[in-house]
Amino acid sequence: MNRRKALQQLGALALIAGPVGLALSQKEESFKVLKMSVPVGTPGKIEVLEFFHYDCPHCHDFDPLIAQWIKRLPNDVAFVRVPVIWGKQLEGFARLHYTLQVMKRLDLHEKIFEDVRKKKMPLYEPEIVRKWAGANGMDVSGFMGAYDSFGVNTQVQRAKQLGGLYGIDSVPSMAVGGRFLTSASMVGTSHEDVLKVVDSLIERVRKGK
Repeated sequence: MNRRKALQQLGALALIAGPVGLALSQKEESFKVLKMSVPVGTPGKIEVLEFFHYDCPHCHDFDPLIAQWIKRLPNDVAFVRVPVIWGKQLEGFARLHYTLQVMKRLDLHEKIFEDVRKKKMPLYEPEIVRKWAGANGMDVSGFMGAYDSFGVNTQVQRAKQLGGLYGIDSVPSMAVGGRFLTSASMVGTSHEDVLKVVDSLIERVRKGK
């Protein structure tokens, strides 16, 4: 889903509920090569980032494939989800994601997709998030403390920065090794094929190509 369409859909969700980055120097058939590498956050590993947001139907469809793909990743690969932030509502979704990470409750990641996409829950609003946390068995006081914490604020700002550095304007998109970017729109076929491209880029990074 591209940025413009995402903002339009989020506007519709709100009604129901009451700068690009570095230039790309080379375009391959199914991926792009960054003009300047982005520093990775997991030194010593081949870092793979998935840029997504919780109200994106394509991200929702991609997520089960990602969940299976992660299970077979070798030890030298680090996978990280990065919520894109195009406006306040997506910032709210990102804050929820990072709060769950701090609380070690990312087992609820799939449930957020379901609640946002199917139940149209505005999980970008703090008061709704508070009720949702309680309904899902979490200590609400501890959860909201993390939600407003310096650590989560830092993660949210980092996500904004990464989206800009990679020039992300559609999701889901996958970045590999701080050097490569791919997506279904680039590959032009299926989400399964995107993961095949990611596998090939991992191997390319591993071999230092």
